[in-house]
This record gives sequence, structure tokens and C-alpha cells, in this order.
Amino acid sequence: MPMTLNRVSVPVTVNEDACIADKGCTVCVESCPLDLLAIDMARGKAYMRYDECWYCLPCEKDCPTQAIRVEIPYLLR
Repeated sequence: MPMTLNRVSVPVTVNEDACIADKGCTVCVESCPLDLLAIDMARGKAYMRYDECWYCLPCEKDCPTQAIRVEIPYLLR
């Protein structure tokens, strides 16, 4: 029986082409007050490890390459 992979939507997405975590950047991880972001050491890219975002935006605003995008839900805008 084939299984379908459901794409899970998370509020913080990382443009892996722009992310420079493999060069030592950890700005997004350090700026998140909830410690939701981490660096995947195998790929050298940032990712969201917990979906409990407050939509406070320092990760997006402080990223030197604009690789982080925070998608604020419609009802919170």
C-alpha cells in the first residue's frame, strides 16, 4: 500500500540556496527568543525544529541574506 507524504506547513521557512549556515552563520538561531531554529549539521542549513512560533520576526529581519521567511497567518495580521 503506497504512502503519501503530506507536506507540513510551518511558519518559518528557509531558502536553502540563500542560507549561509554552512559558512558559520547562526544569526537566525541566536535571534529566536524561543530557540525554535537550529542548524542541520549534515546539510549546513537552518531549519525550524519546533512549530511554536510567536511571529516576532527577529530571525527574518536579522538574517544577512534574507534566507528566512516568516509566514504570518491571515487571522494574526
